[in-house]
Amino acid sequence: MSLLVGLTGGIGSGKTTVADLFAELGAAIVDTDAIAHELTSARGIAMPMIIGAFGGAVVSKDGSLDRAAMRRLCFSDPAGRRRLEAILHPLIRDESAARCRRAARAPYVLLVVPLLLESGVCRERVDRILVVDCDEARQVARVMARSALSEKEVRGIMAAQASRAERLAVADDVLSNTGARDELREGVLALHRYYVELGGSLHVSGRA
Repeated sequence: MSLLVGLTGGIGSGKTTVADLFAELGAAIVDTDAIAHELTSARGIAMPMIIGAFGGAVVSKDGSLDRAAMRRLCFSDPAGRRRLEAILHPLIRDESAARCRRAARAPYVLLVVPLLLESGVCRERVDRILVVDCDEARQVARVMARSALSEKEVRGIMAAQASRAERLAVADDVLSNTGARDELREGVLALHRYYVELGGSLHVSGRA
């Protein structure tokens, strides 16, 4: 098994940008958000269970999950969010684990988990935790710029996530995403070299 690095960060922190930079350097990327989109696509295996639990009001015309409708439902009904998580989390966990195993020959695997702390993944699955960090004002501005969400809606999402302090408290490595892209790229490159070295030592030691 390759070195497994859990990548997390609050909404708008730049996780996708960071994951893309690591991918350019040869890291194997397993993105749980992408897996969630596959599971809730028109033919996704989670959709029959979601429809059974929530009805057709959360289904788009093409048969995929209406994410905006589900977001509204979950924020107004915490029990609904827990029902959705009970459906999706086991499926995401199983599929991400399978993809990590298939990437065993990579120098290391980056497991992108936006809600790493909230989902309880943390230490039982990953060797290191990498947090992409920025201040909350930047998070809000970035999300509003890329979506139709209001500031109130963005802050509502942030309030449901682990706090910045909580993420930093569990981090083994931190990438600050508050400067220029070149600065971020330099930070990614330094960590890439470190993870390659760590991954090599794990293979030498014979970890399965």
